Amino acid sequence: MKSISSKNLKGNILIPGDKSISHRLVILSSIALGNSKIKGLLKSDDVMRTVEAMIGFGASIKLLNPSSCLITGVGLGGLAEPKTALDFGNSGTAARLIMGLSSSHPITTLYTGDSSLSMRPMQRVLKPLINFGSSFSLRKDEFLPAILKGSVSPIPFIFDLNEPSAQIKSAVLLGALNTPGTTIIRDKFNTRDHTERLLGLYGADINIKRKKTLNEISIKGVKDLNGIEVKVPGDPSSALFPIVAALICKNSDILVKNVLINPTRDGAFEALKKMGADINYFNHRIMAAEDVYDVRVRSSNLIGIDIPKTKSPTMIDDYPILAVAASMAKGKSCFKGVSELRYKESDRFNGVLDLLKKNGVKVESNKDTITIYGKRELKKGGIEISTNLDHRIAMSALVMGLISNKEVKIDNSKTINTSFPNFYNLMTKIGAKLYKK
Repeated sequence: MKSISSKNLKGNILIPGDKSISHRLVILSSIALGNSKIKGLLKSDDVMRTVEAMIGFGASIKLLNPSSCLITGVGLGGLAEPKTALDFGNSGTAARLIMGLSSSHPITTLYTGDSSLSMRPMQRVLKPLINFGSSFSLRKDEFLPAILKGSVSPIPFIFDLNEPSAQIKSAVLLGALNTPGTTIIRDKFNTRDHTERLLGLYGADINIKRKKTLNEISIKGVKDLNGIEVKVPGDPSSALFPIVAALICKNSDILVKNVLINPTRDGAFEALKKMGADINYFNHRIMAAEDVYDVRVRSSNLIGIDIPKTKSPTMIDDYPILAVAASMAKGKSCFKGVSELRYKESDRFNGVLDLLKKNGVKVESNKDTITIYGKRELKKGGIEISTNLDHRIAMSALVMGLISNKEVKIDNSKTINTSFPNFYNLMTKIGAKLYKK
């Protein structure tokens, strides 16, 4: 796929369901009592891996139409031992969350993934789960495949989250559901809180207290969850691709509908506003215990800003597309505290550097910081970007092509199906010049 210089992006678009929430709804519905109906589920490659895994554990999942499903859960503690290995493809979220869930069940599970997932660290998720009484084995290099033997008699514990990972936090929360007693998690990073919000919807016994510089999350296990009917809000990380495109392409004005705006996920939106972006929220409503808005975006003259390390957890998935915005902002932008980018679907830290440098943007970096020297001018283009099976690098590169003199190509467009299957159709609908060949 490739893209070329574009302007006059116009129209109204509906963003597909949030990937993080879709994963969690499938998992929680699969262990709840009774039926759950989920509308607006993101049926991307990643989420389908979660669906397949939960079917392997015994849940009944029926895909009703392009964006809905009906799930009959097995009940808390009712996970069956999968008869075959669970293949999570490229989905680190699915693998890590389900590791947490199975760690407090007396079953043994084999976890596998594609070449990209098999190069992403898993020990940092599995190690805390030992506290429940589980055990695991990994390759010598600490990557997948993994064998996880769940605890026969899980034990509650107190866990201090020492790195800004909502996946680690959520894994422990899911393991705590089938653990008698109270498990406590101390989160000093303010990581995304979708798991906590959804647990409340399903009736879990969960309590959250703000204590000075951290959130203390307490969950009492072995309390049945109840099936729910819920609609998935639109994914804000997906929304940022057309939003940034509209901001940096001349004479653009778009309305993006159904966007989740969560204070643990809105860092990129707030950063863009500080850069001078013309972004406005309308039509507030609540979906899946989350605030949802329609977002109007118009072309803007952006300015460079410094983004502190403390904001990193609220926007960790969004730095690649934010880097594209920064390349068109007047002056210097500094992204601090971004070392976590090295542990995503690919090494996104170096992926961002590669995208910018190849397109003629001056950029500097050290261990934990990326500094971008932006200019309000078209970039050089005439490049091909290696996505390394990373959907966000792929889409960011295509948006970069919209403000380049020559075309920007990517080596693999199929990886976009990981999170945003209708990316091409949605972007071309508003006038972006993308081409499949």
